[in-house]
Amino acid sequence: MSVYDFIVQDINGNDVSLKEFKNQVILIVNTASKCGFTPQFEKLEHLYQKYKDQGFTILGFPCNQFANQDPGNNQEIMTFCQKNYGVTFPMFSKIEVNGKDESPLYTYLKSSQPGLLNEKIKWNFTKFLINRDGSVVKRFAPTTSMDKVEKEIKLLL
Repeated sequence: MSVYDFIVQDINGNDVSLKEFKNQVILIVNTASKCGFTPQFEKLEHLYQKYKDQGFTILGFPCNQFANQDPGNNQEIMTFCQKNYGVTFPMFSKIEVNGKDESPLYTYLKSSQPGLLNEKIKWNFTKFLINRDGSVVKRFAPTTSMDKVEKEIKLLL
């Protein structure tokens, strides 16, 4: 099994097979618009612009499960991300990353790279790094420096 086995909905509600990202290095991030970590959008966009021509992409999945920090609808979220942070990397429909209604993609990601104490996503901007084969190779806490994340991305490129 790999991330390529999943179909998710983009920010406009269209089905997208993650096979579209085959042979790319992927960083999957659960995002939020009203979080202390929201400024990471700027650094994420910078990484995307810097490495996209080398086969790198970022997939953003808005989530409102942590202190209701992404209450808007998909269009409001996308407008916010573009207007405030110039986000051009692919964004997807709002999902749940924990619990009975969690996205099957996140069930897979968490089982592939459990967290420190358990599999649960603990907060917004948890990141999963996927290699070109579609395998999850690293999990980063929201507090992990973007320099460390970039270093790991470069190793896979």
